[in-house]
Amino acid sequence: MTHVRRNAARGLVAALFVAALATPLAMLCLKTTPAVAQDASQDLQAAERLSNAFSSVSQKVLPSVVFIEVEREVAGQLGTGPGGFNDPFDLFNDDFFERFFRRRMPEGSPKRQEPQQPRYRQQGQGSGFIVGADGTILTNHHVVGDADKIRVKLPDGRSFEAEVVGTDPQTDVAVIKLKGKVSGLPALALGDSDRLRVGEWVVAVGNPFGLSQTVTVGVVSAKGRSRVGIVDYEDFIQTDAAINPGNSGGPLVNLRGEVVGINTAIFSRSGGYQGIGFAIPIKLAGKIRKQLEANGKVTRGYLGVLIQDLTPELAQSFGITARRGVVVSEVTPDSPAAKAGLQVGDVIRKLDGREATDVGWLRNAVSMTAPGSRVKLTVLRDGAERELTVELGTLPAQSPPNATSGSAESSTSDFGIVAGELTPEEANRLGHALGSGVLVRSVEPNSPAALAGIQPGSLITRVGSTHVTSLATYRTAMAEAKKAGRALLLVKDGRGARFVVLSGDS
Repeated sequence: MTHVRRNAARGLVAALFVAALATPLAMLCLKTTPAVAQDASQDLQAAERLSNAFSSVSQKVLPSVVFIEVEREVAGQLGTGPGGFNDPFDLFNDDFFERFFRRRMPEGSPKRQEPQQPRYRQQGQGSGFIVGADGTILTNHHVVGDADKIRVKLPDGRSFEAEVVGTDPQTDVAVIKLKGKVSGLPALALGDSDRLRVGEWVVAVGNPFGLSQTVTVGVVSAKGRSRVGIVDYEDFIQTDAAINPGNSGGPLVNLRGEVVGINTAIFSRSGGYQGIGFAIPIKLAGKIRKQLEANGKVTRGYLGVLIQDLTPELAQSFGITARRGVVVSEVTPDSPAAKAGLQVGDVIRKLDGREATDVGWLRNAVSMTAPGSRVKLTVLRDGAERELTVELGTLPAQSPPNATSGSAESSTSDFGIVAGELTPEEANRLGHALGSGVLVRSVEPNSPAALAGIQPGSLITRVGSTHVTSLATYRTAMAEAKKAGRALLLVKDGRGARFVVLSGDS
């Protein structure tokens, strides 16, 4: 009996203990559960606000995005073109204009002519957006540049013929205008692409594959993309907003509905979206538009130099600590740069106080500065910084690259290079002055020179600080360089002049 009472007592104590523990736990649960629910509700509200932002932007932008259909007459067989169909850079010509920016024949190359080729009407399509209530539209050059006929369909169902105001193949910007009396069209607001931030939400609008009024969203993946190999002057916004063939010329907008770019190209191995799209910054497009509307063409500023990026190897060879800048590898005689005193080997650090980060930036900055403008260049020369004032000229038409061949006395291999004296015949054919350098006769495979991209036919004009005037001066300078185990060469080829650093020997 006593044993039963003791067990009962123990059970009562245990029950009271469990109850005592359960009470605060229950209260904790009562306090925690509403907090979790509140957090989930706040997350949902935030997501809905973002969704509403995308919807609002779409409603604001869509009435101004147009569908462009084009035609031109061409000769040849359907489906033939110079590029093939797996080029990683697909410029939304969609099967139009034979993929305008694909591999092109060198200037001056003979074009194959087949007699009595059939002629047919080739059709294409793209996008554009209204920037003027009078029917002014921004789009891409590769959409409308060579068209015989342009028809624009508005979102309200109306259709107009359009005419080209002007196009700029070097940036792929085009301005067209609806024919007839047009007014009151909804023009899009233009934003400031310079203020665009990496990671910022953007919306791409257009007509991919002919599916009009298509909206996709993504973020700014990168800014200032150059050397993509699409156009001559590149400063692209990279985005992962889905862009597909037919989006060409459509707007890339921010969450305020302001245009920050013109959708232009995709990087794709399949022909479709793979997460990498490129748009022309609207600030650049706006400058091009202004010139096209005023003159029908674009006039660019001209400095008169060949330049290359400052690499760590070049900085070490020049004995400077600067990490960023642009190296002058050639100065054109009688050019604005020559008249201002710019020299080969100068490192351009700034233009009008803005940092010259790389070749692409400086080319764009100079080209978009009006001819006749005076600009200040901050350069490093012999370790000292100085300022030069340059009055920019007008960019001339480019001349075709020179070819190289010939034979003469040659040197032994230095860093994998076999160089020879420049003969009078070679100098005359290549447009070089006698005594301006030595010609590269051959390059040993897998040598430092080969790995640096030096090719037979290149002209070596300088070794270190020594200007090469003959094979003898070249040999002397290279002997000193070999002792140091390092050579700084100024090499000129069909692409221009550039500094090359060679280390070791084969």
